Amino acid sequence: MLIRLGVVLLLLAVAVGGVLVLRFATSPEAGPLRPESPADQVPVADVEPGAVAPAADPGAVAEPQARPRSGADPLRTWAARLSGPTGIPARALMAYGNAELVQRDTDPGCHLSWATLAGIGRIESDHGRYGGAVLQEDGRPSKPIVGVPLNGTSGVRSISDTDGGRFDGDPHADRAVGPMQFIPSTWRRWAADANLDGEGDPQQIDDAALAAARYLCANGRDLAVAASWWAAVFSYNNSVPYGQKVFGLADGYARTAMSQA
Repeated sequence: MLIRLGVVLLLLAVAVGGVLVLRFATSPEAGPLRPESPADQVPVADVEPGAVAPAADPGAVAEPQARPRSGADPLRTWAARLSGPTGIPARALMAYGNAELVQRDTDPGCHLSWATLAGIGRIESDHGRYGGAVLQEDGRPSKPIVGVPLNGTSGVRSISDTDGGRFDGDPHADRAVGPMQFIPSTWRRWAADANLDGEGDPQQIDDAALAAARYLCANGRDLAVAASWWAAVFSYNNSVPYGQKVFGLADGYARTAMSQA
């Protein structure tokens, strides 16, 4: 049974208000160290696409009606309408919107907005388009998005290999992978199966967006509270400029969506 378009629009429109309120927050301070690596340091590497792992906590995954499937799907319609004004590919918007709806169902106290995910997705991989990749209809980039080796050089952290190269193609050091830039060890903990194919794939944007949503909502965070929102974003990247960029993008996406309502 599909969610009615009006319900989808209402749920997604209400959530953007939480982003706008944060403009009154005091100047943030950096939080915990971040496991991922930002897209401005991420080249595309030659690895085989489709490395997958079983999704953690399958009970937290969306029911099929929250997953975009056909041209008549309300989430697809919403994404197509906002794609032009926001500059976000409709396929990426579908993933961000779906992740918000799932979190609203499984963790309503988090108050995560699709706009926050979109802000992170823009910085991390240009919504799955980094390095000339094209986000395909199946939600995967046309070529895998894989970061620099986290080997302690060039200002990056040193993280020894944790996956034998399964996800990142590197048996020596971990690399951040996919549109939301998860390192393999973090992916194994937060992996999600948002497209309901039985696997969690960090290169698949539905899976990656839902995993990012779960990661941001960890530890009982309420992202409608400014301090919790900043803490969540800093957990992704321990950098004030990064957090400010995410906020600016998220706020801009939210305002654009509200103007189109």
